[in-house]
Amino acid sequence: MISFTLNDKPVSLDADPQMPLLWAIRDMLGLTGTKFGCGIAQCGACTVHMDGQPIRSCVMPLSAAADKKITTIEGISEDNSHPIQKAWVEHNVPQCGYCQSGQIMSAVALLESNKSPSDKAIDDYMQGNICRCGTYPRIKAAIKSAAGNFDLAKNVGGDA
Repeated sequence: MISFTLNDKPVSLDADPQMPLLWAIRDMLGLTGTKFGCGIAQCGACTVHMDGQPIRSCVMPLSAAADKKITTIEGISEDNSHPIQKAWVEHNVPQCGYCQSGQIMSAVALLESNKSPSDKAIDDYMQGNICRCGTYPRIKAAIKSAAGNFDLAKNVGGDA
């Protein structure tokens, strides 16, 4: 039995400890916002937070989540009121939308560590998240917009 906190709720799973965390989240717990992209931690579609840090859940074994706090896209707000989500809508970021949960999770982590990132800081931090539609200029604009409205009290899981 592997126990952890998922989106501020305790979870215990009887599963193979080597199962990727992504499959536990999607297939066992039914939270499908986190996407499978490449399966080798290169595209960022599967990004979630573990104890506040962005990780690639497609290569993270379930056992690594034991006693940790995991936050998925579903956990950053119940009503799309997070400043990053609002900025994503304001700047019409998604095109196909497939990569967007991972992009958003990385953007949240960026703004938690740097409340006023430069263009270069955004480019450097977000480079591990691939958007096949090429919405990078809108992603950058949304992050810059959200930075002005980022409230640490509304961050992932409420960590300040």
